Amino acid sequence: MSETAKASSPRILVVRLGAMGDIIHTLPAAASLKHSFPGSHLTWLVEPQWTALLEGNPFVDRVVLLRRKSLTGLLGSWRVLRADRYDFAVDFQGLLKSALAAASARPERILGFHQSQLREPAAALFYSGKILSHAAHVVDKNLDLAAGAGASSLLRTFPIPPGQPEGILPDGDFVLASPLAGWRSKQWPIEHYQTLASRLRRELGVPLVLNLPPDVSVTVEDSVPHASHLPGLIDATRRAVAVVGVDSGPMHLAAALGKPGVAIYGPTDPARNGPYGGSMKVLRLAAAATTYKRGEEVSDSMQGVSPDEVFEALKPLLAERRHRAGSLA
Repeated sequence: MSETAKASSPRILVVRLGAMGDIIHTLPAAASLKHSFPGSHLTWLVEPQWTALLEGNPFVDRVVLLRRKSLTGLLGSWRVLRADRYDFAVDFQGLLKSALAAASARPERILGFHQSQLREPAAALFYSGKILSHAAHVVDKNLDLAAGAGASSLLRTFPIPPGQPEGILPDGDFVLASPLAGWRSKQWPIEHYQTLASRLRRELGVPLVLNLPPDVSVTVEDSVPHASHLPGLIDATRRAVAVVGVDSGPMHLAAALGKPGVAIYGPTDPARNGPYGGSMKVLRLAAAATTYKRGEEVSDSMQGVSPDEVFEALKPLLAERRHRAGSLA
């Protein structure tokens, strides 16, 4: 292949192993890379539990699974990576494990964020190109990295798959909430969901559906339980009239789908990690400190956002939905 053809149609490796919200935040950058290099072939390296987020993605030609739970699985992933050739890899994760995974594919170049912007600065030792981003939000930071890798056309698109129905959902309108988060300090108190569910049902006649993984059981009076895997969560999010979320994957999924709703924030910064796109209202105490502390208890700043505040923020969104539905009837 000539150098000109190689430059215009490269083989690209995107490394973003997990987790849910982080993969969603990388979708526009991957789309931008694929779109900017006509004829390119883009491979995404990801951990197996997140593959449902990439199903049918028109900007991803191949998904390679990084199986890290066993030596056999890891060796199998290594062989698959080494069997192909990559002109360059882009490490959007910025950890030692992701940088090592990128290096194991033997691309000609590896690009990543500047070490000053990495949680594990040693990962930058593997990069041949280091990009310093001045953007605030993670989505825009990832787009800056894609631009540094050569993307000339930046797309702010989120190709989320349709999902698959799982479990029973209400026939009519419902508000969806996913109460769990990667750190307990980012969660909203469970008792607040119960108060919110009671007000939604009593005053608006709208049930609150509480989505949880199948292996987690939480009882919240007046709410509708919904256990599902990732495809079921995607389907439920698409069907919900509005969403209540915290800084977690399900909330970022809802934002990527343009769903209206309320995002409750405490120890993390909405400017960096908030819902992208403007469809959701952010509630955060004025006195909340940005700490990114991975605490094992719900933070005071999350407890301080009351169910009444969330209800009042949801109320006009639900009223607008009903007004539009009435106009179309």
